[in-house]
Amino acid sequence: MYSKEEKLSLLSEMIDFAKADKKIKDEEYNFILAVATQLEISEEEIGHLVRNSAEKRNLQPESQRILQFHRLVLLMNVDQETAPSEVDKIKEMGLHMGLRQEAVDTVLREMHKYPNKVIPPKELITIFTRFYN
Repeated sequence: MYSKEEKLSLLSEMIDFAKADKKIKDEEYNFILAVATQLEISEEEIGHLVRNSAEKRNLQPESQRILQFHRLVLLMNVDQETAPSEVDKIKEMGLHMGLRQEAVDTVLREMHKYPNKVIPPKELITIFTRFYN
């Protein structure tokens, strides 16, 4: 599904997002490690990415970009503290991924309706489908 370079790129993007407030919180690091484990990336490689960002790769197809956006939303909410600057940053990242602004805004609005702001994947797909048809 993903090449090694794409995996490192998306994890690097998550790390950069977690560093937005200057420090990666334990909850954020553990979430990133869980994603890395799913992607078969070692903790040593994550440590390297924390110190040195990987080259940015644009994910294709769009479904992979939507999945990455969902990971970023989950990462943003893992510590149950969402700063306005994080919301602005995640919106910017979604737009740079080529996602529709209306869909990004809807996801960020709708996430508040769910426990721990964890929007279910089915709902996420419904939102993106609505804006792409």
